[in-house]
Order: sequence, then C-alpha cells, then structure tokens
Amino acid sequence: MKPFARHRRLRRNEAIRSMVREHHVQVTDLIYPLFVVEGNGVKEEIPSMPGVCHFSLDRLDEEIDEVVDLGIPSVLIFGVPNEKDACGSSAYDENGIVQRAIRRIKERHPGLYVIADTCLCQYTDHGHCGVVEDGEIDNDSSLELLVKTAVSQARAGADMIAPSNMMDGFVAAIRQGLDESGFTNIPIMSYAVKYASAFYGPFRDAAHSAPQFGDRRTYQMDPANAREALREAASDVEEGADLLMVKPGMAYLDILYRLKERFDLPVAVYNVSAEYAMVKAAAQNGWIDEQRIVMELMTAMKRAGADLILTYHAKDVARWLRGGMIG
Repeated sequence: MKPFARHRRLRRNEAIRSMVREHHVQVTDLIYPLFVVEGNGVKEEIPSMPGVCHFSLDRLDEEIDEVVDLGIPSVLIFGVPNEKDACGSSAYDENGIVQRAIRRIKERHPGLYVIADTCLCQYTDHGHCGVVEDGEIDNDSSLELLVKTAVSQARAGADMIAPSNMMDGFVAAIRQGLDESGFTNIPIMSYAVKYASAFYGPFRDAAHSAPQFGDRRTYQMDPANAREALREAASDVEEGADLLMVKPGMAYLDILYRLKERFDLPVAVYNVSAEYAMVKAAAQNGWIDEQRIVMELMTAMKRAGADLILTYHAKDVARWLRGGMIG
C-alpha cells in the first residue's frame, strides 16, 4: 500500500488535542458591551437580546462588579439618553449619560479598561450618525461634533475612544482633537470596516437608534465589497488609528483575515447583536448546544485573526473558560 499521512495520531485524546491546538480563546480577549440609561432602579432585559440589559447608573455597579469578578478586562459603553436633538448634543455633554457612567465605573474599578463608543446616532432625534443638512449627512460638520464627543469622553476618564460613525476623516479629526486637549495617550480603536448590515437590528432596539428616515448606506459599507475594506482601513491607519475593528463578525471573517494579513495593528471584531440573538433564540428552543456553538464562533474569530472580540456572550464565555471549557 502506498504510504499515507496518519493525521489522526494527533487527535487521539484530549491531551494531545490541547497540546497541538493552534488557537485559544482567553478571557483577556473579551470586551463586554454595556447599555446605560437614565433613571433609577433600571435593570431591564432587552427583549431581542436575552440576558443583555439596560442599566441605570444606580444599578450599574452590580453588573460591573460581576464583569470584574469574571476577569473580563474591558467594557464598551453605549449611552441611551432621555433627550435627543438634531445635533446629538447629549453625546458631548460633560454630564451626559456616558460621561457619568465612565466616571462611576472608574471610581469603583479604576483598573477596568473602559472604552467609549463615539457616535451620534443614539443622541440625534433623526437616528443618523452625523449632522443632517438638506436631507443628507454632512460629513465635515459631523466631524466637529464627534471630536467634541471624544474629548468629553476622555475627560470623563475613558481609557480608549472607539469611533463608530464611518464619516470620512474621523480618525484624523479625533486624533487631532484628543492631542490638542492633552489626551495624547488615549488610543483610538477605529470601527474601520463597518458594513451596512442587517445584523444590527437588536442593537437598534437596545440603543433606540434606528434612523427616522432613509438608511445608513451612504456612510456604512456595502456588504458586497472587500477591497474597499482595505482602503477604509488603510486610511484609518494613515490617520493615526491604534487598533482596527471589523463589524459585524460572523459574516465577515474573510474581511477580518484580510485586515490581519495586510496591517500590523491589533484587530478587533464585533460579534454583533443579531449574531448573539440568533444563537440565544436557537438555544432557548433546544435546537443547539449553546456553549459549544458560542465557543466555536469565538475560536473562528480568533482563527481569522481577531486579537480582541467584542461580544455580548462575554460573561458566559468567561464562566465557561473558568469552568475548564476549552477554547
């Protein structure tokens, strides 16, 4: 018989499988997104995102304490204000919901790494990520407000700024604004490649940020385009981004791989709301093994090149890893 490879020799038992495993999910890979709202005594589950809640500031401590206890190193903060206007002024209000949340978290857990999402869509009455003029999203006037937002978040104590707006030149504008305000050491994790995706539906329920007219396809990317993703990322690298992000995750692992191969910056991936909701719904119906499915997805993102994973599954993953689940 002609000799053939015995690949199964390295799969015979868990000991050898773990020894030769190429990619591992670790708790230090995880960033946990949080939704903070106005009011008191609020801890309300988001119907389309089982297990994910809105928290008022007075209920935020218990969630943050759990995150820290699980060893999750970082949180991403989204704010849901009571009042909105055409220019999203509460986004850059020094006493805005995100700014107050950041200060509260850093006072209680100074070592927790707090990332601020920097966008206007949750704060504008029209739900778009920039200023609307004559029915269009005006790029350059939007940049001015995004800079004000980033600086106010840094002033509140954010460790990192994560701009998600997809305006042209947003990294350069925010980098200049941070530097001029004395925040030269605050890094920017750019939502460099953010697609106009149907996978954001539950998030828009959570953040109350659905556009009131039109859609976001004039500034978010066409899901059919891959080379454009490299152009977008290259612009952000040139403008001073410290990390790059791909959003969504599951349907865009090829894009994640391309960025990791092309650029030498750390790359993050956002495992977004509908990706989370689909897994939760299938698990609640008993159709899948949730733990194995989630860990397989996390591993796929690591295999595709993710250095960091933003995921609503973070607390569950941290528990499974603590319990000995192999990633």
